[in-house]
Amino acid sequence: MSSASSEFRVPAIDIGPYVREGSAADRAEVARRLDHACRTVGFIQVVGHGIADEVLDGLGDAIDAFFALPLESKKQWVRPAGENRGYSPPRSESLSYSVGLDPVARMNDFFEAFNVGTSAAEYPGAEVSEADYPPSVWPTAPSSFKGQVEAYYAEARRVARTLTEVVADALGVEKSYVEGLTDHSIDVLRMNNYALPPGEIELGAELTGMSEHTDFGLLTVLWADQVEGLQVLGSDNTWHDVRPADGALLVNLGDVAARLTNDTWMSTLHRVKPPVVNGTIKRRRSAAFFHDGNADAVVAPLPSFVAEGEEPFYEPITVKDHILAKLRGSRAGRKNPHAPREAARVTAAAG
Repeated sequence: MSSASSEFRVPAIDIGPYVREGSAADRAEVARRLDHACRTVGFIQVVGHGIADEVLDGLGDAIDAFFALPLESKKQWVRPAGENRGYSPPRSESLSYSVGLDPVARMNDFFEAFNVGTSAAEYPGAEVSEADYPPSVWPTAPSSFKGQVEAYYAEARRVARTLTEVVADALGVEKSYVEGLTDHSIDVLRMNNYALPPGEIELGAELTGMSEHTDFGLLTVLWADQVEGLQVLGSDNTWHDVRPADGALLVNLGDVAARLTNDTWMSTLHRVKPPVVNGTIKRRRSAAFFHDGNADAVVAPLPSFVAEGEEPFYEPITVKDHILAKLRGSRAGRKNPHAPREAARVTAAAG
């Protein structure tokens, strides 16, 4: 699956000093460690997040119950691709298109997903449109699904907002600057199920749980079980296996963070390769909370990250336009022409 390296580590960071209003010195140390991780790995293990075990267990139960439904029952919750809400059946997406690459097959990612997100109604003073912030749709079965998912959503959102405070300190900018990028953020929770129908599979076939991609926004808070499959592209151009530690959430940066820092912070390429055991695929679950930023926020490299006399790697773009270009790739099968740097990194990867 990957060429493991003893030098590759996903650092664990305790964000408790930000959750519990710790001392200035303790918060500064958290920000320093985050900055180092963002420059070197782009993925971190977050502990001290304060999410109760019963909330995490409820999320897992909700994921299990919904994805256990028959496929035809789940398909009634498919929404138009542009809404980024509702159910995505297996093999209906290919994330590699979002970074400008052709997958082995046109739509070859075999995961299925269910998305909910923040609606325009939750930002009454921001004058946002329902097209950018569509309402969630909720399945009528299982009956506990909505309550369990909403409980986790609120907690993941809290953690993401806490992390934006750490980001502001790590970047050395005023908190008001980051708040101006995220105070009516496009937030989406995507619950993923990696599985195929029971039976033997062809071990030599090209199987892709979720193909190579970067996340679109500022940062992602990821709950995942400890089944292998998630791989991160390291600075050595090698794919490395990553699993969450006990009680930890995985957090990775997205494209907005990379654009703000002119690629000093890493929007880490990652993928999910299917774990195969005795000729069958082992089931894997995850839930990614995307804290993407305001739809109308204009993102460009901060001057402090562009050396004098050099041109920035990125032109200014709104969060909305950037996300639409990525979604047109993953959902509509149209290669994203605005991601040459990500595509080059995948092409150069070993294995």
